[in-house]
Amino acid sequence: MKILVIGSGGREHALAWKLAQSPRVFKVFVAPGNAGTAAGDGISNIPHTSTSALIDFVKAEGVGLTVVGPEAPLADGVVDAFTAAGLRIFGPTQRGAQLESSKDFAKNFMVRHGIPTAAYATFSDALSAHDYIEAQGAPIVIKADGLAAGKGVVVALTSAEAHAAVDMMLVDNRMGAAGARVVIEECLEGEEASFIVLADGRHALPLASSQDHKRLLDADRGPNTGGMGAYSPAPVVTPAVHARVMREVIDPAIAGMRADGIPYTGFLYAGLMIGRSGELKVLEFNCRMGDPETEPILMRLKSDLVTLIEHALDQTLDSVDAEWDPRVALSVVLAAEGYPENPRKGDRIEGLPDAGDDYHVFHAGTALDAEQVVVTGGRVLCVTALGHNVRTAQKRAYEIVERIRFDGMQYRHDIGHRALNARAKRASPVGPPPAAR
Repeated sequence: MKILVIGSGGREHALAWKLAQSPRVFKVFVAPGNAGTAAGDGISNIPHTSTSALIDFVKAEGVGLTVVGPEAPLADGVVDAFTAAGLRIFGPTQRGAQLESSKDFAKNFMVRHGIPTAAYATFSDALSAHDYIEAQGAPIVIKADGLAAGKGVVVALTSAEAHAAVDMMLVDNRMGAAGARVVIEECLEGEEASFIVLADGRHALPLASSQDHKRLLDADRGPNTGGMGAYSPAPVVTPAVHARVMREVIDPAIAGMRADGIPYTGFLYAGLMIGRSGELKVLEFNCRMGDPETEPILMRLKSDLVTLIEHALDQTLDSVDAEWDPRVALSVVLAAEGYPENPRKGDRIEGLPDAGDDYHVFHAGTALDAEQVVVTGGRVLCVTALGHNVRTAQKRAYEIVERIRFDGMQYRHDIGHRALNARAKRASPVGPPPAAR
């Protein structure tokens, strides 16, 4: 079988890497890919990016399955176009992708179907938004309604920060169409976790839990980013929490989409806030796997991903289970100088190691310039390692990080700290302050 993966980031590198391991797969193409997918075993990049060109390529090459990585093609209707052309593709339709492409759609959907989420209001008028902030006070969360590459959320700790975020989006138009409307939410306290499933329109198969680190700097300081690292599993997702998420979030979401006439097939990501007393609320839905959560999750997946996707397309996910490596996987993102506001491109990357039995370096914002790997985006590499616990996985990942060099390279030094702090807290009555979002 030949497979096409659409996208160019670390998530797509990890998907292509895992799909290529299937004994049934002859070749994986990635469009447009990056320097990592260009050098992967059984993986090749293709330059096409338009939907029509991809459809022509799939037909000409005899590709049997297409997997969509990022949210933008889904929001643009790539699944609808492939399906209309009679081609097999995994991902939600354009209408289904509204769960991510419109925060307002998602919030309305959750309220309508009884899925727990933060109180909110939506605004396209700056004056009304400012009045709402004055009435609610801070801390408060400002979200761009549309797609913003993981950077459309401002957790405002003061009213001044909230007002500035509204002006940035609605008045200065610095986020373009994505910020033409804003969703303003109550700020929730607790610990975040990522819960990702495969959905077939009726059933859902949960993947391993994970937790990412959104802030740029150590100790969860600095601006929000697309994600600076992650690990799997997430200790905060206990068996009891797992059961509640399936019962209160995932199953109602799949049933709700079907009831609304939008059967949902594809990856479905629920970003969760889990309170100290166990309360559970959904921060957001994404219509694809998260990044950098994909990398540690797929490092742990022992099942054939092609088989799982085919069950999803055949609406038989209720007849299959996923098998997992019991070890912890932890990922550290290496970002470019100036990320997230103005990442610098063109820096040469040195010291990239070959893959090992217990680690892999997934590429995101990279390209080949002649034979040299160079920086082309904000998040550049995702170093992912396995270990028997969080501490050993963390140690191994940072050992690999220390081999890699490029000018301006920035990364967090504390990925996994929440899991380690939780372990310390169990041994001591004193614990860290809760995160807020």
